[in-house]
Amino acid sequence: MRRTLEIIGSSFKMALQEFRANKLRTFLSLFGITVGIFCIISVLAVINSMEKAVKDDLNSIARGTVFIGKFENGGGPDYPWWKYVNRPEPTINEMNLIEKKIIYPSYVAYFANIDGPAEYDGALVTNLHYDGVTEGFSIMQSLTVAEGRNIEKSEYESGANVVLMGYMAAENLFGKAANAVGKIIKLKNDRPVAVVGVLPKKGSSILDAWDYDNALIMPYQVLGNIIPLKNAGGNIMVQAISRQVPMEALKDELTGIMRSLRRLNPGQDRNFSLNDIDSFSKTLDPIITGMNLGGWFIAGLSLIVGMFGVANIMFVTVKERTSQIGLKKALGAKRRIILTEF
Repeated sequence: MRRTLEIIGSSFKMALQEFRANKLRTFLSLFGITVGIFCIISVLAVINSMEKAVKDDLNSIARGTVFIGKFENGGGPDYPWWKYVNRPEPTINEMNLIEKKIIYPSYVAYFANIDGPAEYDGALVTNLHYDGVTEGFSIMQSLTVAEGRNIEKSEYESGANVVLMGYMAAENLFGKAANAVGKIIKLKNDRPVAVVGVLPKKGSSILDAWDYDNALIMPYQVLGNIIPLKNAGGNIMVQAISRQVPMEALKDELTGIMRSLRRLNPGQDRNFSLNDIDSFSKTLDPIITGMNLGGWFIAGLSLIVGMFGVANIMFVTVKERTSQIGLKKALGAKRRIILTEF
């Protein structure tokens, strides 16, 4: 035991002497190892952050919600948009009937959106999102305000000329978001509306589903006075109050209600879409898995490169001590003792 400790102690002293005698080699070795570890940690941290950001964005869109519209989820060059473009737009009347007919207790809302400007006292901000909604939308999206107040139920019902303004939209138009509350701004077609509240700052996101920072949320009647709702890409949102309701059961019920409302025969194809975020998130699972595998591959490659660097330094170190190894062997040193020293 004592002999082993002496060998370890002398090996440690030799290592320190090597560090001092070969400063550049020591620096390059440690730098290579540090870069390898940094690459591994950075790549895996970025992948995990992206995965979390995507899941948070999906949750913000409204998990457990069915979107009734014209177009099916999808995209790309092979997307058959021509099959869906002539479908009728969902209407407010259909939303009201769904609310009455649905068996599962649910929140039901209508929303439509277009892009447009906002003007105040000569200042102009463009490319804002006009979101015309019903009261259920603010409930499902849990809309809170940073300044002012929320749109009231009576204002949703009467179609009052009021809006909730996104934080960045208010800051760009008024300099400070707090200055927006109570101001009368002009929208497209010189439509005057009063700003009753400002939404909290959300920041950018990967999916950018609801860009609330640059949004103007208003009762749907206000948007309908700016542009016909049939031209605003309307959708109906349905979310079961109980999270225990299976998504497929909710979609089956909505399918029956919509086919009845649109008087479709059993043999006719449906002329509406039922999209949900849960199904969309499942299509992202293989992508996220691929990203994770790619991250681990890059991390493993960095580790291998670092291992080769360390092995190369060890090879050089052994090469420099060929005479010492021969001398120790001549004196009877065993291979494991020499290996332990290195």
